[in-house]
Amino acid sequence: QRQLVESGGGLVQPGGSLTLSCKEPGAILSTFSASTMGWYRQAPGNQRELVAMSRSGGGTNYADSVKGRFTISRDNNKKTVYLQMNELKPEDTAVYYCNLKRASYDTWGQGTQVTVSS
Repeated sequence: QRQLVESGGGLVQPGGSLTLSCKEPGAILSTFSASTMGWYRQAPGNQRELVAMSRSGGGTNYADSVKGRFTISRDNNKKTVYLQMNELKPEDTAVYYCNLKRASYDTWGQGTQVTVSS
């Protein structure tokens, strides 16, 4: 069973919006709540970079390039983390990956393609 399941990528015009979702279907509430969830992205020829993070104890942080445009949120009851992306730019084009960390456990989603183009 896949540990993390991502959805929501696609093609969008510049200035548009997309919402990505990442679910840990096998988790129970207490373990998911104890997890730090992150969204990363990797464009062709570039290294994978952190986009946004939601910490288990609360609090978020964002890459400077997405501050004010992207919002990370989580619904622990649904074992899901979201990335709301507004005002998308062509430079946001990448494969977006969800990451989960708790204690010594560290796992990635399969990635979802986001393409921003007219």
